[in-house]
Amino acid sequence: MRVAVLKGGRSLERVVSLQSGARVEDAAGALGHEVVPIDADEQLVARLREERPDVAFIALHGPGGEDGSMQGALQALGIAYTGSRVLGSALAMDKLR
Repeated sequence: MRVAVLKGGRSLERVVSLQSGARVEDAAGALGHEVVPIDADEQLVARLREERPDVAFIALHGPGGEDGSMQGALQALGIAYTGSRVLGSALAMDKLR
């Protein structure tokens, strides 16, 4: 399976996300998956269209990765992804509601 590992991004948790992503890449590769590491930057959508992964593993932390926006983008692109869907992610990120 071709697995895009989405990591990094622009949140304050970028460094932790890069570390998490690296661990996921190691594990997925050890299981025989084709791993496509992608830093979540302004070229993310273009990279996803170019790479055409079977699934995206979201290793992003904080806003942009856990708030439903990444999930929505992946859903719009028709790419399966790990974790909660858009609404669940958005609600879980907003701890005040």
